[in-house]
Amino acid sequence: MLIDAVGNRHEAVGAPARIVSLVPSLTELLFALDLQEQLVGRTAFCIEPEGQVETIPVIGGTKTSEMDKLAALKPSHVLVNVDETPKELAEQIGALGATVVVTHPNTPADNIPLFQLIGGLFGRDQQASALVRDLELELDRAGTWPERKVLYLIWKRPWMTVSQDTYIANMLGLFGMRTLCHDPARRYPEIEIDAPLLAEADLVLFSTEPFPFAEKHREAFAKEYKIIKQPKLLPIDGKMVSWYGSRAIEGVRYLRAFTAQL
Repeated sequence: MLIDAVGNRHEAVGAPARIVSLVPSLTELLFALDLQEQLVGRTAFCIEPEGQVETIPVIGGTKTSEMDKLAALKPSHVLVNVDETPKELAEQIGALGATVVVTHPNTPADNIPLFQLIGGLFGRDQQASALVRDLELELDRAGTWPERKVLYLIWKRPWMTVSQDTYIANMLGLFGMRTLCHDPARRYPEIEIDAPLLAEADLVLFSTEPFPFAEKHREAFAKEYKIIKQPKLLPIDGKMVSWYGSRAIEGVRYLRAFTAQL
């Protein structure tokens, strides 16, 4: 018996499934598990692996799927995520008769049961085991790092960051980076940036997603808040930090190299 993130029990699928993924990182994971032939639908944000997903039909966004398009695909299973998929949307999909598989990895190690769940559900235990081995190897290589306080920015107007109980914060924490501005009531809080906060932060990290922070944004930030000492403001690859699934293996490797250069 396979159990998903909210305790739903699932049986392994005998015949080939018809899978729709509403989560970009899970779409990438399906390819890593050799399940691309069973993937019949994706969101417009499911863009990886580049050059391979383009022929898969798009059924809308992660939070605003078009139910008529989704229903027309006759999916047997739809993959969703607690953070990314509204509960109401998941309930609507379930009412269509599709099996909704709920995911919620919150730490790097949570990818291990995620691999086992998706691999076991769709007959890809061998591929899942290979991903588990690769991730465990990278986690063993993570090492021990000095603590740094970081302000991790994911949006502007308003400024937004991540609380400490998120996957992003736990990925950073693996390498000694402790995120500031934790809000127990909100996983992705809006914040006010001021001099005391910037003085507390050892680093201000500008993620490449969901807001596409670029060099011009860091330069404007430095000018507005009169930050002279560098490299206090640094770019960071949002996919490597926030995409769970198979990307986590490369993500842990990326963060180890990122931290080593600080």
